[in-house]
Amino acid sequence: MKITLMVVGKTVDKSLIQMIEDYVKRLKFYTDFEMVIIPDLKNNKNMPFDVQKEKEGEMILRSLNDSDDVILMDEHGKEFSSVEFASYIQKKMTSGLKRLVFIIGGPYGFSPAVYARAGGKISLSRMTFSHQMVRLIFTEQLYRAFTILKGEPYHHE
Repeated sequence: MKITLMVVGKTVDKSLIQMIEDYVKRLKFYTDFEMVIIPDLKNNKNMPFDVQKEKEGEMILRSLNDSDDVILMDEHGKEFSSVEFASYIQKKMTSGLKRLVFIIGGPYGFSPAVYARAGGKISLSRMTFSHQMVRLIFTEQLYRAFTILKGEPYHHE
């Protein structure tokens, strides 16, 4: 199974980029992982938020395959402990999926069409994080999940 993290817009903070790249590199030891960047919209300064979400949603949907299991990173999603998330990943891996796609949307969230396409929603916390930080937190938690599944000492209980 391939795991894809799809994100809207580039990460701009160099220190965040470096940390994300470190976890992406570590993840490749455990799984087939890729990060897909949906480009930022051009000329969006005066564009209403709903229009931005629709246009981003169209780009997201074009990047998906019909067989993808799509999980949105959403503040109203299900919350997991790290061990529960590892179990969730294990179940997905044994389900016969070809590709599991986690999506971090743009600053205004997802369009109704993207919500309709999703098979689930996950929240990393009830707190609000920047979309740039969510990329780092998610890649670290995915790495942690694999170390938990392998019984490695990265995660302590």
